[in-house]
Amino acid sequence: MNLNEEFEFNGFPKVRLRRLRRTPAIRDLLQETRLSVRDLVSPVFVQEGIDEPKEIEMMPGIFRIPLVNLVKNIQELYDLGVKTFLIFGIPKSKNDRATSAYRNDGIVQKSVNTLKKNFGEKIVTVTDVCLCQYTSHGHCAIIKNNVANNDESLKVLERIATSHAEAGTDFVAPSAMMDGQVKNIRKALDNSNFNNVGIIGYSAKLSSNLYTPFRDASHSTPEFGDRKSYQMPFHNTNEALHEVMMDIKEGADIIMIKPALPYLDLIYKTRQTTLLPVCAYSVSGEYSIVKAGAQEGWINED
Repeated sequence: MNLNEEFEFNGFPKVRLRRLRRTPAIRDLLQETRLSVRDLVSPVFVQEGIDEPKEIEMMPGIFRIPLVNLVKNIQELYDLGVKTFLIFGIPKSKNDRATSAYRNDGIVQKSVNTLKKNFGEKIVTVTDVCLCQYTSHGHCAIIKNNVANNDESLKVLERIATSHAEAGTDFVAPSAMMDGQVKNIRKALDNSNFNNVGIIGYSAKLSSNLYTPFRDASHSTPEFGDRKSYQMPFHNTNEALHEVMMDIKEGADIIMIKPALPYLDLIYKTRQTTLLPVCAYSVSGEYSIVKAGAQEGWINED
């Protein structure tokens, strides 16, 4: 797909460029001709059922925090210049339908509501839209006969995204890698009058062992099998670019490549493919490699 084709199939109302200009913090995040700490997005792990922060063993210096600590945690990062936060929820209860993911009083919903009450438009909130933290089996989808059921999962993803929008999030970030997830979520948001809520597409989320520390952090390791039937094969650049183009066509506002460091070539090719903002996701394993190397004295962390 060339840039002219991108304009031909993606026009208003599917594309609303003003979503990316809506607040000063969003405009800061997406400036093209500047690189600073304001371009960074910090993950935040908020867990139900704990009373104090708990350090994540595989990610030294990173903590699961209770809701009561959220404002303090965000304020510390904000004072360092970080304005954008990707919120991951870790619930107390799980089941095979991930119903706790779209409760109005769910952990992500309460987190967004708390942050918007305390920080308003000074920060940008992004919410992870997936099932894995909320399913009893740890997969990112509704499972039937040991297979990820794509279209049933889309219905749940729509409900999760809409509940996050109701809580006040600026962006939703669907990470389940179900076919059609951006299209269905965009339609669900628009039908609920949330056309100002943007979508950050996990467009090229490649299957990787570098996600292992995150799965430990979020209590989302699959109980059986793996995620290779829905995450991208890491061998296939063309297939990854196809996913990118599909997300653009379905209405993504921002494109994500994950993991970042092993796929700099894919980031470059994506940048040549689209005029949309492209974000690079430095994943938990990349962080843990640096930390482990520094702790062993093999590398200088700074």
